[in-house]
Amino acid sequence: MEFLTIDDFDFKGKTVFLRVDMNCPIDPETLEISGTKRIEETVETIDSLNNAKIVIASHQGRVGNKEYTGMEKHAKVLEKLLDRKVTFVSDVIGTAAQNEIKKLNDGEILLLDNLRLCAEENYEFSGSDATKTIMVRRLSKMFDFCVLDSFPSAHRSHPSIVGFPYVLPSCAGRLVEKEVKKLDEIMSVAKAPHVLILGGKKVEDRLEAIRLLIENGRADHVLLTGLIGNVFLRAQGRIRSSLGIKREDEIVAKAHTLIGEFPDVFSTPVDVAIEQNGNRVELDIRELNKGDEIYDLGPKTIEHYGKLISGAGTVFISGPAGFFEKENFDYGTKALLEIVANSMATTIVSGGHLSSALKKFGLAEKITHISTAGGALVRYLTGTKLPMIQSLEESAKRYRAKA
Repeated sequence: MEFLTIDDFDFKGKTVFLRVDMNCPIDPETLEISGTKRIEETVETIDSLNNAKIVIASHQGRVGNKEYTGMEKHAKVLEKLLDRKVTFVSDVIGTAAQNEIKKLNDGEILLLDNLRLCAEENYEFSGSDATKTIMVRRLSKMFDFCVLDSFPSAHRSHPSIVGFPYVLPSCAGRLVEKEVKKLDEIMSVAKAPHVLILGGKKVEDRLEAIRLLIENGRADHVLLTGLIGNVFLRAQGRIRSSLGIKREDEIVAKAHTLIGEFPDVFSTPVDVAIEQNGNRVELDIRELNKGDEIYDLGPKTIEHYGKLISGAGTVFISGPAGFFEKENFDYGTKALLEIVANSMATTIVSGGHLSSALKKFGLAEKITHISTAGGALVRYLTGTKLPMIQSLEESAKRYRAKA
């Protein structure tokens, strides 16, 4: 690897900015954390920095959605996992946060509030431009080192990810180190046919990556579920009503173009489940009425997708098939994961929601590799250089040049 790791530095007595990704699934009804996998994955890196003054930073959700919350509950979960005190401050770059950082003693841990409370963290910058943000200018002078361990957000050029490595000696945390090694190992021996199963809500990110995956031979079959499946159904004219997403016409047009260019690659649902009077109702896709909201896949779709998965050499699945957290609507997600887990293929499961689902359904041991990364992993498999990895490599070059 071209970047540095924790083993390259001595952190004892130093103040460390540790960027992790504890962006967890949040129950839409209770607003409680419903899956702690991403918090659990921070433990190894934190323990490796045992004698440092550790300042942990993460985001949670996107501004405006139900998963956009503060980090206080994350601090309590982390404290139990570490069996060490974790101080939480409801601030990111202000006086309160700075004072708490100054008070840290060796071995103590501070968790900052949701990074996206800072407007700058909701935008993407080049590395050099990120150094000009208030976040980086104000906080960087308080740290000796930066450790980046947020692989699920490695495809983002946010200040906390690409800014600090330009001004501080920086390295990858244990999660990033392990992810890159494992993925490179898997992809070096991956066999065709490659089956890509995509779901979840982050449509634009996926559309951009699908073409690269197909052109690079990483997606012989693309099986669509969730909101991205609805986008392609709309592009095919099978859903006629609006999906209610931003820039919908543009996104649907992109999906239509992809179908036209690769007509034999894509599979869309043939039957789905909606909710009527609190009950699960399964419909053929042709029976959908205007205004029906799709919550899950139906059994005919699972059967069709299962045949393609059973003949695969490599299977990559990212994003749930619907509202799997909602009672009676986890069928599609569970069924697909069971088929993937019991296949003979090399299997990669991606994203925080699916990682939680695997644990819930007791299937984790049957999967070749489980990554809490979603969009970042999709992009990594296309061969695209991720902004976080690039910033770590450039930081390593500067550090080695000075050594």
